[in-house]
Amino acid sequence: MSGEAQAVRVFGATVDDQTRCVHYRTEVDVVAMKFACCGRYYPCHLCHAEDAHHEARTWPPEQWAEPAVLCGVCKGEMAIAEYLATTSCLRCGALFNERCAAHRHLYFG
Repeated sequence: MSGEAQAVRVFGATVDDQTRCVHYRTEVDVVAMKFACCGRYYPCHLCHAEDAHHEARTWPPEQWAEPAVLCGVCKGEMAIAEYLATTSCLRCGALFNERCAAHRHLYFG
């Protein structure tokens, strides 16, 4: 073993290796969310709806310490609470799309 972290698989219609997808692919669309219902990372709620064969479930506040947000630039995982408190990756500084806040209710309860 090399001691390096194992790559996290991102499901859905990705268009590059920084988690952009066919639905959201601007320079700052570099976040994938782990869905509470299946434990799989998807670039967006639309990718989950198209790929998963079940209803999405949101993360309840008592589970917001769970690492469930993936930075597509550095591949680092962040806790939900950390992600909700910032607009950039805590590890590499990559900017996140601030307009994602409009979809917060689809991921986090």
